[in-house]
Amino acid sequence: MPIYLIHGFRWQRNQGHHGIGPYIIINNVLDAAVNYTMTENSSAALIESLRAQHPEIMAQLPNIRLVEQGSLDHGTQPYAYLCDTVVEHDLSIDLTGRLQPSAGSQWNAMSDLIDVLAPGARLGWYVVHNDDPFRGGNPPVAYKDTEQARAGSGEKGGKKGGFKGIFGGKKGVASTLLPASVFSASLAFAQLDITAKDSNGNTLPAYTPARPPAIPLAVRSPYTSAWSSTSNNGTLNTNGVIFWPGTPLGWEGIVTVDGTSYEYLGTGSSTLPTLPNLKPAAPLTVSYDSQYSNFTFGAGPMEITASFLSSVLPKDLCRTSIPLSYLTTSVRSTDTTNHSVQFYSDVNAAWVAYESNVTTQWTFYEGSTPANGSINATNSSPIYSWFVHLENAYEFAEEFGGNLTYSTSSNFSGSTNFSYQSGFSSNLQYQYVMTHSLQDLVDPGYRPFGTRDPAFAFAHDFGAVSSASVMYTIGEVQQPSIRYLTSQGVESLQPWWTQCYGDVFQMIKFHFNDFSTIQQLASSFEAQLKADVDSYYSANTAMVYSNSTAGPLPFYSNGSQTYTNSTDQYGDQYIFDPNNMYGFLNPNNFSGVPIPDIEEAQAYYSIVALSTRQTMGAYILTVPPAGGCSNTGVNMSEPLLFQKEISSDGNVNTVDVLYPSMPFFLYANPELLRYSLEPLFQNQESGFYPNGYSMHDLGTNFPNATGHVEGNDEYMPVEESGNMVLMTYAYYKFSGDAIFVQQHYAKLQQFASYLIEYSLLPGLQVSTDDFAGALVNQTNLAIKGIIGIQAMSFISTLANDSFGSQNYSKTATNFYGQWEGFAIDPSEKHTMLAYQWRSTYSLLYNTYPDVLLDLNLVPNSLYEMQSNYYPTVSQVFGIPLDSRHSYTKSDESMWTAATCTPETRRLFVNALGYWLNETTTQYAFTDLYDTVNMGAYPVSPNPVTFIARPVVGGHFSLLALERKGQLGSLGTGFGTSENSTTLP
Repeated sequence: MPIYLIHGFRWQRNQGHHGIGPYIIINNVLDAAVNYTMTENSSAALIESLRAQHPEIMAQLPNIRLVEQGSLDHGTQPYAYLCDTVVEHDLSIDLTGRLQPSAGSQWNAMSDLIDVLAPGARLGWYVVHNDDPFRGGNPPVAYKDTEQARAGSGEKGGKKGGFKGIFGGKKGVASTLLPASVFSASLAFAQLDITAKDSNGNTLPAYTPARPPAIPLAVRSPYTSAWSSTSNNGTLNTNGVIFWPGTPLGWEGIVTVDGTSYEYLGTGSSTLPTLPNLKPAAPLTVSYDSQYSNFTFGAGPMEITASFLSSVLPKDLCRTSIPLSYLTTSVRSTDTTNHSVQFYSDVNAAWVAYESNVTTQWTFYEGSTPANGSINATNSSPIYSWFVHLENAYEFAEEFGGNLTYSTSSNFSGSTNFSYQSGFSSNLQYQYVMTHSLQDLVDPGYRPFGTRDPAFAFAHDFGAVSSASVMYTIGEVQQPSIRYLTSQGVESLQPWWTQCYGDVFQMIKFHFNDFSTIQQLASSFEAQLKADVDSYYSANTAMVYSNSTAGPLPFYSNGSQTYTNSTDQYGDQYIFDPNNMYGFLNPNNFSGVPIPDIEEAQAYYSIVALSTRQTMGAYILTVPPAGGCSNTGVNMSEPLLFQKEISSDGNVNTVDVLYPSMPFFLYANPELLRYSLEPLFQNQESGFYPNGYSMHDLGTNFPNATGHVEGNDEYMPVEESGNMVLMTYAYYKFSGDAIFVQQHYAKLQQFASYLIEYSLLPGLQVSTDDFAGALVNQTNLAIKGIIGIQAMSFISTLANDSFGSQNYSKTATNFYGQWEGFAIDPSEKHTMLAYQWRSTYSLLYNTYPDVLLDLNLVPNSLYEMQSNYYPTVSQVFGIPLDSRHSYTKSDESMWTAATCTPETRRLFVNALGYWLNETTTQYAFTDLYDTVNMGAYPVSPNPVTFIARPVVGGHFSLLALERKGQLGSLGTGFGTSENSTTLP
């Protein structure tokens, strides 16, 4: 069995742009095989290519070699080693004098090679085992086919892959890294699957940091919410663009290179006759962070990048209030020569029409001036916009009714001609493909989008260039935005951007010209997010039960057809049986263990980065009402914030949807939490709500915040009363603003009185998990009310009510003691779903505020008991919400994770990250899914499909703890918050 002592680095086989597979494809290394880099032909071809591509670096590395580890029984690992030193032995290696650093020039050259081939890889000494005789010569075809099947992506019946290379492949023989590896929170590209195809016949792109069910494109409000589904191996130019419920939206993008047109966005080409000069662009990569979704495509001798930017800037209220998003499309030559380049894009009327037979109208604007075909666009104002709206506009509709605006400029650097046109979508696209331009005409025939689908197009011609770029802005503008009940009647509230920029044309102009600033601000938020994730995990790394030092990540696939008994990267043993849905188990006690293939920080970043735009995409900032507010302490120069409960109810400012979203606001800007609580307080303090407990929501149908004057909202009295108390105190703790708490103390006392009377023994009612049904004496609901009473003791201190403070504290302590007696199973191993219902359980996520807010009511012994119990009931995609069903909630799982020991927390986080990659759900991040089978939407006892809900803000539970630590305990609160409410 050959043993290699090597000095070098790991070159992943398939990892974004930088893997061996993409390198072979991009550089056309025909004689190389991605899974057999050590064979004579592959090794020679790859090294020859490297010398051609990087001559200066390779000149310093005359003895460069490729080495693999592997065996006939287990295959190989998802990487090969690129080495400048290789010492081969058959049985053992004498290390005496061996581990000397390479010469300075060699070391520098290897470091430079890492930068271009494998960014983030570690240069060091490795011991590599290899008893595979075929990895020294060309393998037989039969063995090669078997090996490729084993090392492939694990596609299951057309199901998409995941963190492939993190969650993919077959367990191989472990190598030993010298010195031992240390924890790293670096974020890796998902593996490029070179076998799976999209419906255009193209290889699927590599995804980073994960491959979610849907990618956000333009997500800025409940009305501007466009996504691209990845279901059924879908890509941006096979599945097209959808509104959050899954309704198709027309959004087309084509780039023409040397006369051949490549469709990169949308599926409009499917309606055209077969044209020899029209083909789909070949997807290469897809990446996302908290701000951007980026797609790259091959287009002949050019590479296309489509970059969708929906900025999340929580402390910049003016920019946050703008309902527009950016699309930047750029091309670059891959052969260093110039090529003739033109760009085309259109949108259709489906963006504004709720039915295909409703008439739409449109106008083309030069700046703010209607210009229906009467101008020469190239020589005029640089910003042009299509406005599309319903003929009979429906104000305050839940999903449609505003103006779609689609804008671009005529004078991008290098552009030689700009044209525009509206008309039947297929006609426009056909005309562009054939002529590479439009006719500067506006279709006068207003009609429904179901009748000769009206589309609104732009085209740019750059001539012969090696690179070029165009930018578009898109969004639905609702003006006014909210119907709001005040003491003077129902008022129509204007969007906050009107305070900052003026009319819609001024807002569009500012936003369009603000792109470079937005990029910088978005980059700053993203950098801080990554730094905070890294900081949290640097201080809160999970220990493992063997206390082993972390080693190389294993290579595993849930698609494995065989029983697996192996060890993870920490040296801990696990078993996996593909015939059940228990997931990974500890063979010693059969409790669940975390997915072994990924660092927890990687999984967590992929979750919160995807959740950021979805969270803010459910909100609208408005100007406060002109009058009629009974609360004289309200600052009328600040906005109000209104949330839509997307997909589940459509309510306005649902209290138990604001509550699970709370960690995001505490992390990003606590003032936003105050702006969303203020309308709820205003309504109830004005006498519009007759009940003695907190209202459930501010209105049944968004954007109608007209309350429930009859008190007939959904009955969640303990849930919502506890939520209001806890959110108010959380705002204070993270902002240091005691005035807000004092202003609403009387109403908070009313809620607390209800909690004292009804929270210890809650009657038959639903909690926030209303889909699970009503239940009496819910353990988790009761503890929420009790913790809320404890929070009131601190609130009373802020209100200078020492008697109230003492009373609330004593009551909470007394209730908690009784609660333990009711709630803990006689085995004393876990809490129950409901009092005295033995052998049941539920996620005890409502203890999270006790940890977050330093309420110190719940003892550590309870957290430890729950942490020990959760792994005993885990499934492959996490821990079910309770013992009645197999589904779980992602936000509540992350709240629970934040209360657990690091080991159990890692189980929760990695399971959610794994689900994110493997689920068969096809729309924006759902917070409710099955923990078994393929992680689908629940179908039992009743089908429930949650889509794009803002409760994913709850995924920031760990980052809220990190922010709490950054602010520090100041006695009166953790710290202070700040805003920019005016135009920069």
